[in-house]
Amino acid sequence: MTENQNENAEILENNSDKFSNNSKNQIDEKNIEKEEVIDDELKSESSVENQNISSTTESRLEQLEKEHETLKSQYVRIAADFDNFRKRQSRDQDDLKIQLICKSLSSILPIVDNFERARQQLKPEGEEAQTLHRNYQGLYKQLVDVLKQQGVAPMRVVGQQFDPSLHEAVLREPNEEYDEDIIVEELQRGYHLDGKVLRHALVKVSMGPGPSKTPQVEVEKDTVNEEAISDDKSPDEK
Repeated sequence: MTENQNENAEILENNSDKFSNNSKNQIDEKNIEKEEVIDDELKSESSVENQNISSTTESRLEQLEKEHETLKSQYVRIAADFDNFRKRQSRDQDDLKIQLICKSLSSILPIVDNFERARQQLKPEGEEAQTLHRNYQGLYKQLVDVLKQQGVAPMRVVGQQFDPSLHEAVLREPNEEYDEDIIVEELQRGYHLDGKVLRHALVKVSMGPGPSKTPQVEVEKDTVNEEAISDDKSPDEK
């Protein structure tokens, strides 16, 4: 080869290398651009996906919070209902217990009445009768003590205002000593049980002064008026 030919060959080879390098650089740039585009797309898709996940998580969280509040309110309501049920059961048991006690004690009260009537009627004479009477009084005292231990107390009614929640009026009669609706006599003793009525007292109630009192006053007034009129008359009219 000649020198010119060698130079041309070198120039061609250099140009070929430059072209090859330029092509490679262009290809690399395009690849980089594609990768950047892909990265942007992936980032965009990831961002959308994250937003969707966040939105779904928030919705689920709100739903769980609502369910929690609903369950909490149901629990509070059930707890309140159970507490009311427990109190009602306890109250019903107490009422039933009191009813049974009242029924049992009420059946004993007629025996106490008979003891008191016998005590008023009996007048023991002689040593043997007095001994029997003392034994009877001891038995009566034991019975009264048992009733006291159970919370039973007698009513004191004579001279008290009539109260239908405590007393039962069997008789009503005029009375000069007591005002109207005042109890004048106890016919059957009433009893309390821890402040509640165990048995109503049978009583006689005053109707107040009788009708005879008013006419007597009017007669006295008429007598006084007549005397006054007679004093006003002249001697001739007399």
